[in-house]
Amino acid sequence: MLVDSHCHLDFPDLAARLPEILAKMAANQVQAAVCIGVNLEDFPRVLALAEAHPQLLASVGLHPEHTEGAEPTAEQLVALAAHPRVVAIGETGLDYYWHKDKPEWQRQRFRTHIAAAKACGKPLVIHTRDSAADTIRLMAEEGAGAVGGVMHCFTEDWEVAKQALDLGFYISFSGIVTFKNAKVVKEVAAKVPLERILVETDSPYLAPTPFRGKTNEPAYVRHVAEEIATLRGLTLQEVAAATTANFFRCFPAAGTALAA
Repeated sequence: MLVDSHCHLDFPDLAARLPEILAKMAANQVQAAVCIGVNLEDFPRVLALAEAHPQLLASVGLHPEHTEGAEPTAEQLVALAAHPRVVAIGETGLDYYWHKDKPEWQRQRFRTHIAAAKACGKPLVIHTRDSAADTIRLMAEEGAGAVGGVMHCFTEDWEVAKQALDLGFYISFSGIVTFKNAKVVKEVAAKVPLERILVETDSPYLAPTPFRGKTNEPAYVRHVAEEIATLRGLTLQEVAAATTANFFRCFPAAGTALAA
């Protein structure tokens, strides 16, 4: 069985097809998926999915690209994360691709999310784009290793991966690892200790080969796991077993939520 550790099923192009998507998850032995919060305005919609469907879980946070609405306090995030089907704080982190002036508000928001994760004891889902040095620095400065979490949709090099691993974080690979030109990502996927790897889709984005360019969905996480198996000389079953066990270690609340 597999777990999609990061998807956005509340987004319109997936929400409209939810029964089909859940059926395809089951057909591809994807036992669970985490619906990731990207802003507080839409969080009720994310949580509703996790409440309505036993195989879905949720996270709460503000994506670093989200520039509208009020900034949450750590206390607000902790209160929202108290729901038993919320298993993580995030998506949070830094994104200097869209914000090339590296605004301090983004860094402060990241600090707030780390503080919230430490306060509620739930792990972080971290996004980093064109900002790896600052992301790792803030993780270390703010003590993110106390709760750990996952570096989602990892696209950095081995040095960044090693620093994240040293802080106690897991490394999650998306459909990008199946792309022919993703040489660096493939190298990292072959090198990260198997007990620290997660798999994800980030759907509806980044559909893996052979669906590249189409709408992604959790069932396709199987192709991510198959590529990692090929890179490491393992079977799909070995990668599925390892990454699923890793998921439940990374997100301790998930086991309780799924068993409820």
